[in-house]
Amino acid sequence: MGIRRKSRELAIQALFYMDISKNDSQEAVELFCDNFAHSKHAIPFFLELVNGVIDYKSEIDNIIERFSSNWKIGRMSCVDRNIIRLAIYELLFCKDIPSKVSINEAIDVGKKFGTEESGAFINGILDSIRIALEKEEIDIVTTKVHGFKLESDEKEHLKPET
Repeated sequence: MGIRRKSRELAIQALFYMDISKNDSQEAVELFCDNFAHSKHAIPFFLELVNGVIDYKSEIDNIIERFSSNWKIGRMSCVDRNIIRLAIYELLFCKDIPSKVSINEAIDVGKKFGTEESGAFINGILDSIRIALEKEEIDIVTTKVHGFKLESDEKEHLKPET
C-alpha cells in the first residue's frame, strides 16, 4: 500500500472517529495519532487531509448537500460522508493530485470501509462535483489556513518562496 493511500485510510478513520464523537479539535487529532497512526511517513499527508477537512467542513458539507440529490448530509452513512469530505478537500485544494485519482481513491476506500453501495454512491456525487469544478461552477474563497482566518490583505504573505 502506498503512503498516500495509507494517509487517506488513516484520515478517513480519524474523521469517522471525530464525527461520531462530535469532536473535531486538535486534541482529538492528537489522541487518534497517539493511538492509531503508526506510519510516520503517512503522517504529513494525513495531517494535511484531516486538518483541511476540519478547516473547510462547513464549505465542503454545503457542496455535498448541493450535489447529493435527495440526501441530507446527516442521512448519509458516517463512512461515506467522511470519504466524500476528504475527496472534496483533495479536489479543491490538492492541485498536485489529478481529480480522477482523488475520485478513484475515494471509491476504493469506500468499497473497503463502506457498504456494497458505497462505491457507486461516492462516485456519483464526486463525479458531479468534478464536472462542476471543471466548469468553474464551484468557488471556494481560501481565506483559512488550518484553523486561522486571514484578512484578504494577509493572503499575499502566503505565496510560496521561490
